Amino acid sequence: MQATYEHGLEQLSLYMPKIEALARRDGLDFDPVDFELVPNTFMMEVAVYGLPIRMPHWSFGVRYIHQQVQHRMGGSHIFEVVFPGNPNRAYLVTDNGLAQNTLVTAHVLGHADFSKNNALFARMQQQVGYHIVTEAAERAHSIQAAIEEYGQRRVEMVLDAALALEQHIDVDQPIHRHDYPVDIEPRANPKPTGFRSRYAALPGEEAPAARGRQRAPVPPHPESDLLWFMARYAPDMEGWERDIFLAVREESFYFYPVFACQIMNEGWASYWHARLLREADFLPDDVYLDAIKSHSDVIRPYASGKDFALALNPYHVGFAMWEHIIENEGLDTALRIRAEEDDFSFIRNHLDEALVEKLQLLGYRSGREPGAGIRVQVEDMDIDALREQLIAPKFNFSAPHVQAVELSNDGSLMLRHDHAADGRGLDLDRAKKVLDYIALVWRRPVALETIDGEGNKKTLAAR
Repeated sequence: MQATYEHGLEQLSLYMPKIEALARRDGLDFDPVDFELVPNTFMMEVAVYGLPIRMPHWSFGVRYIHQQVQHRMGGSHIFEVVFPGNPNRAYLVTDNGLAQNTLVTAHVLGHADFSKNNALFARMQQQVGYHIVTEAAERAHSIQAAIEEYGQRRVEMVLDAALALEQHIDVDQPIHRHDYPVDIEPRANPKPTGFRSRYAALPGEEAPAARGRQRAPVPPHPESDLLWFMARYAPDMEGWERDIFLAVREESFYFYPVFACQIMNEGWASYWHARLLREADFLPDDVYLDAIKSHSDVIRPYASGKDFALALNPYHVGFAMWEHIIENEGLDTALRIRAEEDDFSFIRNHLDEALVEKLQLLGYRSGREPGAGIRVQVEDMDIDALREQLIAPKFNFSAPHVQAVELSNDGSLMLRHDHAADGRGLDLDRAKKVLDYIALVWRRPVALETIDGEGNKKTLAAR
């Protein structure tokens, strides 16, 4: 491990190799981790941008202000940010102190083991590469060069559209896809049988002409990978604009496992930081006690001073589930689950009724009532329905399922919202704003078929 130290935290450098040795002894397997201690302001920037250096866009500034407000109000505390790769890159906050950063060191090793051995992480990293931090910095430099050549307004227009669609990828497709077939392969006429064969043999009857090649429709099937589709098939998009769409798409592929495995990954890292701290007999008592207090804060089911929460704390749920699995099924089973599953199968396969009762999980339904604000009603659900409600926000990268369904001869594009699969309508104002972004770079009319919040069919249009 390598680390950069400030503010008298040299002691941490003595603990790091010992914690790493404990982790490997206990069965964790991870690529090297480069640690760096950074100021809190830098950490917030990394957490908001998603990468240390990333393409510039106003939306990241909005997110930064929101994060800063949450932090000042005590509602947000960032302990670390980790970027999987070989080596892994981990940022720790100088203001957190020795005990918290000792816990975070162990936590990061859990993340590093998970990202190296989990199948989804491995598949995405093999496609994207293992040096995303460096590549993202190079893309940011290229976009800055585009700003200097084409102007801030024009580049920002392309980024508006690309980042509005950053969740609209198809992770079941490879990152490097082939274009659609240009023509439909002609099919040979079926050989006649029975009466048709005798009819064809009559004098004067000619064999039917073979079917010629036909132009294939675009898309040949509903297309969910909107970033790829626009980069490849937008009628008048320039090369540098297509590159921006593909860059956003590649970064979305990189981030997808973090999203799709959040409960597993954070729970796994939390389980291992707690276990490694217990086994770290070289830690002074005061450091250990302060670190365990931080652990309790991390896995708390809801915010301090609250009696309930309407959203899951992935650290809390994941930690409890891994602890339950290891206690009842053993570490070898846990290592196999860590390698093979994501949050969807993890919740469906391993959140049993005993854990639901222990975690005090409840299903609920919410809705807005005139003059009464948002009303929340607890519902009695069976275990399967509760599992599905817990993972529902994770489908389709948490975005509405919108597909490109038709590209007309004049270049106009039809999009369709699969509201039946989503089980919801769209916020029409937000959808229209995104459609306007798309139309500006598509440079042809664009329409979207959907339903509103009341279930009424709507078609939005932009040109």
